[in-house]
Amino acid sequence: MTNTATLPTGQANSRLMSIDALRGMVIVLMLLDHVRETFFLHRQVSDPMDITTTEPALFLSRTLAHLCAPVFVLLTGLSAWLYGEKYAGKADVCSFLFKRGLFLVVLEFTLVNFAWTFQFPPTVIYLQVIWAIGLSMIALSVMVWLPRALLLLLSLAIIAGHNALDALHFPVDSVMHIPWAILHDRGWIELSEGLRLRTSYPVLPWIGVIGLGYAIGPWFSRAMDASKRQRQLMLCGVIGLCVFIALRQLNGYGEKPWSAGETGVQTLMSFFNITKYPPSLLFVTLTLSVGLLLLLGFERVQKSRWLRPLTVFGSAPMFFYLLHLYALKVLYIMAVALFGLNQGAWFGFDSVASVWLAAAVMAIALYRPVNWFAELKARRRDIAWLKYL
Repeated sequence: MTNTATLPTGQANSRLMSIDALRGMVIVLMLLDHVRETFFLHRQVSDPMDITTTEPALFLSRTLAHLCAPVFVLLTGLSAWLYGEKYAGKADVCSFLFKRGLFLVVLEFTLVNFAWTFQFPPTVIYLQVIWAIGLSMIALSVMVWLPRALLLLLSLAIIAGHNALDALHFPVDSVMHIPWAILHDRGWIELSEGLRLRTSYPVLPWIGVIGLGYAIGPWFSRAMDASKRQRQLMLCGVIGLCVFIALRQLNGYGEKPWSAGETGVQTLMSFFNITKYPPSLLFVTLTLSVGLLLLLGFERVQKSRWLRPLTVFGSAPMFFYLLHLYALKVLYIMAVALFGLNQGAWFGFDSVASVWLAAAVMAIALYRPVNWFAELKARRRDIAWLKYL
């Protein structure tokens, strides 16, 4: 939602380049995870993972990918605040969030779902991260009118409290089944005999994350001293990690218990084996704490040349998202055409290292088209629909 090229001062460029760089990093990790899901399906993992059957390298890859959704949703809320600072204020933010949220919901039902299934008309529609971001933006379009302190408290209450609802379920014939499946209880919604929806990303906790992102927006205002912002990022990141460790030691609320394994590595894997669907309190606490510390790090090294590719990816994230999905699907269809449905025997990767290498090659291949679109988006402010990508 923000573009560093439009802000003239070093202070503005520093604060916004760090946001784009972090956004770029998490979508590259997303690419890695989607390469795994496409060409490493014969080594599929559960949520949370089974540490007795998941090798450490695969566990690490999947755990790194946990950063993607929470950091991206947090930055969406933060970018919404920056949008309001740049333009007229809350009324413009409310309108933009509502319209872009609807746009993302429609995108999930159409181009995104087709990229996953290549099926038309669809028999199954998977309501995943774009859907969750879209509905969260619509919710935030209302929440922006709350006083900042109340918005912050509400967001933290949702993040911390939604696991108290884990035991609440509604049968298919209940009037609450559909809204609860959308909000919290991952499941299926039968629309007709030929079409059903899978609520892969229950949206309630993501509303808390996007609200939190908007609430920390003033840290990134033009008037905020960079050193003060960096102290706040450091403090909140470290406190968050301490809270995660303390809560995880208790082995109680909101997460499946961890236990000592046969080896120290297995014990460590068990400790960090957290639930994404829906994201538990500990999942959000760990990932957002790491995200804040990464944001701090990127701001401090924002002059480094190696950040350039990440800022490019982060300045056109939706274009990158759609492009990589279709590229992976085309590659998969070509592999099936050549070798048949024999993944793991005739095609696909036999090691996590191969997945990482393929993801790196794809990121390099996608850089030029994404850079072209990012420059187009920055140059053609007169094309209104471009800001929705």
